[in-house]
Amino acid sequence: MNYLASSGQLRASLLRWSLFTVPLVVALGFLSGQAAGSGPGNPWFDALQKPAIYPPPAAFGIVWSILYVMIGIALAMILSARGAQGRALATAAFVVQLIINLSWSPTFFALHQITGAFWITVAMAVAIVVTIALFWRIRPVAGMLMLPYLAWVCFAAVLTYQFLQLNPDADGKFGTSSVVRVEI
Repeated sequence: MNYLASSGQLRASLLRWSLFTVPLVVALGFLSGQAAGSGPGNPWFDALQKPAIYPPPAAFGIVWSILYVMIGIALAMILSARGAQGRALATAAFVVQLIINLSWSPTFFALHQITGAFWITVAMAVAIVVTIALFWRIRPVAGMLMLPYLAWVCFAAVLTYQFLQLNPDADGKFGTSSVVRVEI
């Protein structure tokens, strides 16, 4: 049996889902970074030679916050598409790419595995492309909301590769100056 919802009902469903997905995605991203001791203040990271394309540190928090809001809205659009064919698969693909995303900061900042972090960005880009394709079939706008995220992850892959090229001896290195901060 098919049900038709009014445009008001559809907007209300999207709003309800957004109120759940956006804070969840933003919080998960924030917690992953915080638990890994991401960014400046991490002694291992501070000692690394930075690539020429490395943006100001504040840019990362701003960009990731915006991207997490956008992908949270994209997910809400898919979840509110009740009865849409492929919705479960699209949601599963989103969860997989988000898990991969959340593993990058601990791999790079806590484990100091630059090579591993690079391959995570490659896997993340592939998973995002799959998610975009699945989202696009259900709600093209949801797929479009994921495109800046894909672009940033591709930039992150290049940046991570450059970190590896500039700091080959730091890959996987734990020393006495290596400290992992966990703040909650």
